[in-house]
This record gives sequence, structure tokens and C-alpha cells, in this order.
Amino acid sequence: MEQRYDPKSIESRWQQQWEQDGIFAVSDDAAKPKYYLLEMFPYPSGRIHMGHSRVYTIGDTLARVRRMQGFNVLHPMGWDAFGMPAENAAIANKSHPARWTYDNIDYMRSQLKKLGYSHDWSRELATCDPSYYRWEQLMFVRMWEKGLVYRKKSLVNWCDTCQTVLANEQVEAGNCWRCDNPVDQRELFGYFFKITDYAEELLAKLDELPGWPEPVKIMQRNWIGKSYGAEIHFPIEGRDEVIRVFTTRADTLFGATFMSLAPEHPMALELSAGTEQEQAVREFIAKVKRQSFSQRADDKSKEGVFTGAWCTHPLTGRRVPVYVANFVLMEYGTGAVMAVPTHDQRDFEFARQYGLELVEVIAGPEGAVGVDNMTQAFTDYGTLVNSEAFDGLGSEEAKRAIAAELEKKGLGRETINFRLRDWGISRQRYWGDPIPVIHCAKCGQVPVPEADLPVTLPLEAQLTETGGSPLPGLEEWVNVTCPVCGGPAQRETDTMDTFVESSWYFARYACPHYDQGPLDPGPTDYWMPVDQYIGGIEHAVLHLLYSRFFTKVMRDLGLVKVDEPFTNLLTQGMVIKDGSKMSKSKGNVVDPDLMVQRYGADTVRLFILFAAPPEKELEWSDRGVEGASRFLGRLWRLGLAVAEQAAGVEPFAGGELSEGLKALHTKTHETIKKVSEDTGDKYQFNTAIAAIMELVNQISLAEQDESLAGEPLRAAVLREAVEAAVVLISPMAPHIADELWQRLGHSGYLIDQAWPAWDEAALVREEKLVVVQVQGKVRSKLTLSADAADAELESAALADEKVQKFIDGRPVKKVIVVQGKLVNIVI
Repeated sequence: MEQRYDPKSIESRWQQQWEQDGIFAVSDDAAKPKYYLLEMFPYPSGRIHMGHSRVYTIGDTLARVRRMQGFNVLHPMGWDAFGMPAENAAIANKSHPARWTYDNIDYMRSQLKKLGYSHDWSRELATCDPSYYRWEQLMFVRMWEKGLVYRKKSLVNWCDTCQTVLANEQVEAGNCWRCDNPVDQRELFGYFFKITDYAEELLAKLDELPGWPEPVKIMQRNWIGKSYGAEIHFPIEGRDEVIRVFTTRADTLFGATFMSLAPEHPMALELSAGTEQEQAVREFIAKVKRQSFSQRADDKSKEGVFTGAWCTHPLTGRRVPVYVANFVLMEYGTGAVMAVPTHDQRDFEFARQYGLELVEVIAGPEGAVGVDNMTQAFTDYGTLVNSEAFDGLGSEEAKRAIAAELEKKGLGRETINFRLRDWGISRQRYWGDPIPVIHCAKCGQVPVPEADLPVTLPLEAQLTETGGSPLPGLEEWVNVTCPVCGGPAQRETDTMDTFVESSWYFARYACPHYDQGPLDPGPTDYWMPVDQYIGGIEHAVLHLLYSRFFTKVMRDLGLVKVDEPFTNLLTQGMVIKDGSKMSKSKGNVVDPDLMVQRYGADTVRLFILFAAPPEKELEWSDRGVEGASRFLGRLWRLGLAVAEQAAGVEPFAGGELSEGLKALHTKTHETIKKVSEDTGDKYQFNTAIAAIMELVNQISLAEQDESLAGEPLRAAVLREAVEAAVVLISPMAPHIADELWQRLGHSGYLIDQAWPAWDEAALVREEKLVVVQVQGKVRSKLTLSADAADAELESAALADEKVQKFIDGRPVKKVIVVQGKLVNIVI
């Protein structure tokens, strides 16, 4: 074999050997503790980017460590293969989404394998495969039967570029999360999952996830948006109906001077019908429909129109005009807001713009300021004024008292509201999971019988450049017989939101080939939940919230026993270059393939892990990659040298050592301890690698130290140290590690070796280095006995000549001793 380090030949050989022997395939083994490690699966876009490389390198390192620690590790891979991007790309490339997707999967699979990841490819799945989505359709049908799915007409976010509906979570700053083009509103029929039925549990269970980053939990809490408040009824003049509002500030009720309705509120047009305001209201509603929900919520200009109708204040009987306003969203609360301009800034700006009445009802610590002196709304809590019998009460007390009075009059009550709204899953695109529903003129919407599943997506469909779905035009596919009455009927032509597929894939990995149902109870109960999930924080609401919801649904359908899908969550930082996130438009993309070809997979992996802790941003550095390559070359040369010098010699197992060899033996076990701790719960791979580098430096010095040449235990200590370095680096750089392990005379694979244990006795040093500070500044360093007590450390520090110079005869006020580390003298 070549003596020089040639990563290309080494890595291809070991990858072939690993695959041939199937060493990453895992089976259920109750005799071992299980460890399910999963990275968020990729969308098959065609190429692996450096962001992929980072998340999978972090995951693979952890998977290898856990397996060496004795766990039965499940580490699968698959493809989030449905969705608009595949369809759009296929149209652009004059291809079919299926062909485009599977070609990309083949190429990306080969890229991942070249990086040496320990994925169990026998469990590979693609969500566009009928063997996967048939079970998703079955769960849809069972959710329909349990009342967890419904169909309704509603205003939805519409992306004209992608020709489809978007969930609120998929609209970012008024634009489509996929194509970044503007989103407007459209009224359509669609299917909804009743995620709101689980709002309370989704919120409460966040407190039972200590292994999740707090920022992710905060984002989910905010999205679920639980609010304690009051529902208040404002009777409509001339009608027997009321306008219901939800407010968290019932204490401001006496300051409500007008009502604001969302443009999509069912009463918005109804109240103006037959009045001189009807046309103005219609035109205003049409204008607002051209805006997205987020644009309306963020819009600085507050616009509205009077409906011509009035309602009555429930406690004062005062007439209150009813407006339609662009900043009120039907998605939140009841779609109606009691406007209190003195104590809500949006209402204040609106009232000033339209000349509406202001009544101050909350006084701050300085007392009431008067509406004529207000330049902005007072939004803090305070003491009630101008509130009749409730004057003088504090805000919190007043909330309860006013709610009680409203309930006594039958015009309101205390209640809880959630910001979370049901998940609209209908998409008007072709490349997705067909919604298994049949429309019958006589029977209405009928779910496809389970025996007829899956409803297979017709691959003969031809896409057009306009992007609209071809499904409605496939008469042979659309026209069917109603399973209830036997009459003529039509299939649903909407497909499911691709986030449905990614909301349960993690459970299917436990039994990807099971064909009797969505999940095989035995393996699913063994593997679930995922012990460690790794992926970007950008999925904090979309994917992670939906996955939590779907897990609870699967639990209630009797498919899983767990409440939560992911016990621990690691959100890795972005990869950036030249101060910006890598992107083609900025011209700062680094191609992992080119890096592997030039330096080898182990170098790429090592740099990714060494450059930054997993949760921090990683700044790409060509010099850093070259440094990682040089280190591996050094380890290679040192490993071969020691393999030759220590041929036939066992690693050190005991005996008297000289100071030089004892220092290396101690360093070996200090490194084992450090790497074990840093790859344990902290995932600080960068500091673990730094410790291995320090060990390699000390091995190199000992190997070149001529004074140790005649030592009888030299070869044994060198072998112990080199083997420790090779074993410890193996999860990060597995190819070179397996090669050196073999060169050192061992057989088998390092992933099957037990993780090394450190010897506590070897960690005991006879001497220790103690830093001495005067007034917090380092003034000397002392080498003292390892068992020196605090008093001895203090005496030695005070007696030191360098220290005496800085004390300069001044009285010592205090001496602080940190055992084994430092002495700080305060003068």
C-alpha cells in the first residue's frame, strides 16, 4: 500500500467495504439500549450543499459515538420528495416531476455516500412513493372519521407564481416561502386538519421537552398564542344579533368608541347591504383581498371604511359605529375588535385618521393626561377612570369585575383564546399526495374506502408551462363511482401540503417495508421517540409544530404510544462565507463535491466540526480546510511510524514509566476523558478535536524524543496514545481511522469497537501548575506538589519573588485560592 496519505483511494475503498458488509444496517435488539438519531431529511433538489454537509456530519459523528458507546443506533435517510419545487423545476427543464425527482435522489444519494455517513440505506424512503403515501391517505381517512378533517370555503393565501394555496406559516413578509413572490388572498374550498383541537396539549407539552432549545419553544408558544381574556357581545342596532369580540384588556371596555371588523368577517358586507355605504365597503374589501395577511398585519397605514351600521356598548348603551379595517384579521380572535383608541396604538392612529371619538379610561402613575394631550396610546396597565362603577380599580382587578358584570347581563364571559388556526392542507398542484376524497352530488364528500387506497397520482399527466395542475383535466382519473350510492362522482383534484409527508416520516423509518398498515407496532414502540433530532431553526413552527401535532394524532389513532416525536433537538447554525449565508446569487457557494475531490471527505468533515460549535454559525475558511487536511496528514504519518515501531507490541497496560512517557500516558487518558465529555451531552466536537490535536502533538514530540529511545515501555505507551487518537477521531474522520486501525494490526471496523475508557489513576499528576494573580492580573506561575493544600499554595504564592515585587510592601487584604488552578492576591 502507498505510504503517503491518499484520501481518494482510502475513502473509496472503505466506503465500498462498509457497503459490502452492510455494517450500518440495524435491527431491533431489545438486549441493547436504543438510540434513534435523525437529521431532517432533504428535499431532492439535485445537489448536496454545504448546509446539508454540516447537519449530516454532526449527526453522523454523534451516531458513531453512540454506537461505540454500546447503543443500538438507528440512523436512517430518506427524501422529502413531493412539492412545488420539483414541479416547477420539472416544468423549467421540460421533464416530468417523477423523473426529475428520482434522478436527483440517485445523484444526491451517491454524494452522501461519498461523505462516509453511517446511514442505514436499507430503510430509505421517498415520500412520493405510493408505498409511503398510501398510509398517509389511510390516516387522512381515519382522521376524517374522527372529525379531525373538514372542508370549508375560506379566504386563503394564494401564490399566483406557484399557482397554489399557502398556509399562514408559509408566507414570509408577504411573500411565498418557496418562490419569494407576493402573495394575495383568494376564496377557495379546502381541507383543514383540526390542529386547534390539540392547541392546549401542544402548548403544555413544551414544558416537558428540556432537550429542546428555548428559542424554538418560545417561537412555538408565540405561534400557539394562548391568551386569557374576555368574550364581549355588542348588540347590533335594529337586529337580534351581536358582534362578538375577544379581548385581553376588558379593563379598557369603557374606552371602546368604535368597532373594527375584518374584511372577510361574514357581517362586513351584510351590515352594509342596502345602505349608501355598500359600494364603498365592497370596493374596500376587494382592495384588501389583494394583500396578504402578513402585509395587512404589518402595514403601517391603517385603512378602513364605515359600514353604515351601529352597535351598542354592552355596559353604557352608547352607540358605537362599525367599521371594516385592513389591519383586523379573521384568522385571530373572532375577526372583530372593540377599538379603544386611547389604549391601543393601531386604534389610536385609525381614530385620528378618521376623526373618531377618544375616551381615556386607564390612568398611569402620573394620573389621567386627557385625550387632547395624547400623542400616542397609553398601553400599560393602571387605574380605571371614566369607567362608572369600576373607577379606581386596578387593571387586573377590573378585568375580572367587568367580565363578571358582563356574564351577569348575558353579554360576555371570561374565556381563553388561541392564535393558532387549523392547518389548511389543500394545494392546487400536481406533484403531491392526492387527497383521498370523492365528490358526489347526492352524498357530498365521501372518503375513499380504505380497500381502494392508495389513490395513485397519475404519472401520465402532462404539465404545462403555466404551472396549473393537470389533474382536473384527466377525465378517466377524475370520473369515478360514488362508493356510497353508486352514482357518478369525481375525485378530489387537490393534493396535500408537502408538510404532511414530513410530519410522520420519522415513525415510518421504524418499519419502512411494513405493508399491513402505516406502522408496525413492535418496531415503532421500540424505536420511538427519536432520541436526537437535528435540523435548522427555520423549521421551528412549520415542520416541528406539525410533527408534534401529527404524533398526537397517530397516538389517538392507536399507531404510536408516545406523546412527542423528538426527545432532544439540536438546531445547527448556518454555513456562511464572506460574512453572508451561502447562496448562488451572492456567488459564495462552496460545492461539497469539489471539496471532497480535492481534500477528501474526512478533511471536509473534520473542518465542519472543528470550525464552530454545532449551534453557532460556521464561517467557511479555505485556510481552515487546508489546516484540517494537514492535521490528518500528520496523524497519518505518525500512525504509520508508530505502527512500524510498535509492531507486535501491546498497548501500555502498567509498569514504571519515566517522566516523559508518564506525561504522554497521562495526556492520553486526559484526552479520552475530554473527548468523551465533549461528545456526550454537550456536542462540543470542536473542543474534542482540539484535544485530539493536542494529544497528537505530544505523541509527535515523544516519538521524536531521542532521550526516550532506550525506554523499554516506549513502544507500548506510543501505541496506547496513537490507538486512542485513532479511535477518538474515528467518528469525525472514519475513513482514515479505519485505515490506520488496520495498519496498526487490528481487524474489523472502529464503529464496532467499544468507546475507550479513561483510567482515573492515570489522570493524577504529581505536580500541578498554579497561576498567581495580583489584583486579577497574572504575575507568576508556580509548579507545586499535586497534593498541596490551600495554605501551602497561599504561602508559596506570597513568597514568590515576582509576586513580592507587585505587592511592594502593601498590606494583603485577601487571598483567594482556586485549588489546582490559581491564587489571586488582593492588596
